[in-house]
Amino acid sequence: MTEPGAAAPDPVPATGTVHWIGAGLSTGSGLAALCDTVDRVLLWHRTEERAEAALEALGLNGQAVPRAYTLSALAAELAPGDVVVSMLPAPEHAGILAVCVRESAHFACSSYVSDAVLDQVPDAEKAGVVVLTEAGLDPGIDHLFAHSLVSRARAAIGDRTTASYRLTSYCGGVPAVPNDFRYRFSWAPAGVLNALRSPARYIEDGTATTADRPWEATRTHVVDGEAFEVYPNRDSVPFVEQYGLPSGWTAETFVRGTLRLEGWLRAWEPVFEELKAGDDARIAALAQELAARYPTTEEDRDRVVLAVSLDVTGAEGRTWSGGYLLDLEGDDEDSAMARCVSRTLALGVRHILDGSLPAGLNRAAETAARSEQWLGELAREGVHFTLRVDA
Repeated sequence: MTEPGAAAPDPVPATGTVHWIGAGLSTGSGLAALCDTVDRVLLWHRTEERAEAALEALGLNGQAVPRAYTLSALAAELAPGDVVVSMLPAPEHAGILAVCVRESAHFACSSYVSDAVLDQVPDAEKAGVVVLTEAGLDPGIDHLFAHSLVSRARAAIGDRTTASYRLTSYCGGVPAVPNDFRYRFSWAPAGVLNALRSPARYIEDGTATTADRPWEATRTHVVDGEAFEVYPNRDSVPFVEQYGLPSGWTAETFVRGTLRLEGWLRAWEPVFEELKAGDDARIAALAQELAARYPTTEEDRDRVVLAVSLDVTGAEGRTWSGGYLLDLEGDDEDSAMARCVSRTLALGVRHILDGSLPAGLNRAAETAARSEQWLGELAREGVHFTLRVDA
């Protein structure tokens, strides 16, 4: 990392070439937008034939170059200033970033920052390489919403005022037409199940709390008059600092979590019994069974709901309340999940290309000003949401 007070190295000038790795469920119209605006796009997939098929499915024949992905093949084609976008699982990112740093190419993904990625940030910064992370839906747009709300609340209540607050951020991809399973897989089933096996840490009633089995902390959450079921995931507590909440404000509730359709908890009871047993091989097999039993087809339409709210009570009873709501359905162009993830990531890539992101680690939102800018750009590109403010 750059020493305090020292100027960060200028990023390597971007070439206008983008390498997009992977064409799974989260790749959609964001890739198409890049094909329309950058000089050259290469789509890397398991084989060149699969890359060609993915381009055809996206209506992008002839607009991007298909490539068969291996790390060595990617490295051989990279030039300084190229941008590499990884849509691969998060454990793959560290190896790709290492190649990017070596070749002075920029890196972007929609995943959380892992320790393996974080370890390489100092070398990336010295090399003038931009490392963009958490630039999707969740994480990504949720950060933009949170930074915007915190900034508005600070302006209304005051940084130096003693206050208490409740911040909740819930996101979920669900079927647009509810099914018996109350769910539609928008990412790998194994990833969904393993996320449920990871403890969740959050703040409730002013105290840091851990749910070893996150689904056991499920509760009803009403969004715009509709009841959903929500539960905490990952570790919410570090985001108190990341979102810039004043040190004099006390968190009564701070939770980032997952949103599901009403009835999900009951529908998934057999799955939870398997998760309690904790057999890795059985969970892997269960993921395959669920993928076969509840396939995602071209006729399916998904729905993405992201609700972020902040309520602050300051001195002398002064209050501020605000919330963002994103509620989108998929269409013939792409799924709602792919639209939100890929368009946000493509927006970040364009900011790498125009030189507005510094070398080193970047998230979708680092400041309220950038959040407002990105939210305006996303709205103009078809990622619609609403803001409610009650001062």
